[in-house]
Amino acid sequence: MAITVHLYYTGKNGSARAFAQEMTASGLVRQIRAEAGNLQYEDFFPMVDPETVLLIDRWRDQEAIDLHHASPMMGEIARLREQYDLHMRVERYTSDEGGVPSQDKAFIRE
Repeated sequence: MAITVHLYYTGKNGSARAFAQEMTASGLVRQIRAEAGNLQYEDFFPMVDPETVLLIDRWRDQEAIDLHHASPMMGEIARLREQYDLHMRVERYTSDEGGVPSQDKAFIRE
């Protein structure tokens, strides 16, 4: 069962976007995407809140998340969060293995 984590990073004066840019420029994003069990790692910028970055981080299962959290790169990520003085809000979702219900399919344009 896949697990999707929404991490909302909020800072001041563009610090959340600077954090996201440094994560990419430093190669950390590439390393995370290459980890066994990582299915998605993407940043989004909410239109209504320029001081927040939404990271959508999707993993095969809890074991993959645990291995990621135990990796040496987590220390670097934590250091960058501190450096940019970011605050976080986290939401976790599990995949619906049954797919989209038929009553919802009429509202989806593929």
